[in-house]
Amino acid sequence: MHSSTPPPLPSAACFRTTVHGTIFCDRSAQLARIHAGDPLLIIPGPPCDDEPGTWVHMPDGELVGHLPPEIEAWLTPWLLRGGHATARALRVGGSEVPSWRRLLIEVSCNSLSCFPRPAARPESGILSSNPPPTPKRPS
Repeated sequence: MHSSTPPPLPSAACFRTTVHGTIFCDRSAQLARIHAGDPLLIIPGPPCDDEPGTWVHMPDGELVGHLPPEIEAWLTPWLLRGGHATARALRVGGSEVPSWRRLLIEVSCNSLSCFPRPAARPESGILSSNPPPTPKRPS
């Protein structure tokens, strides 16, 4: 059951990183659309994956790449527990720059997601965006 308490912020609530994997599957076409200051989405991979990773997407949902494994190791579990992160492009390089350095972003973590997860109500089988009320204990 989903807890209404957001996870604590990671120790690095705001950080800069490069985006990896920008040259695969025609992602360079997405990279060409990005300019310094553009907002980007930070999305964890599906929890059913052995290593879900943390993915960077355009606001329209197109995949750009993923964060380095060293960051994914701590950020992905935090995101999967309900954390929320946003990003913006700081620097975009061309083909003269090594692929793993072409996109530099700034990531900001906050503990409240813009999209609350539904809470299951087992007694009714209904999903709700609000957790069920906590029963009062007798005095």
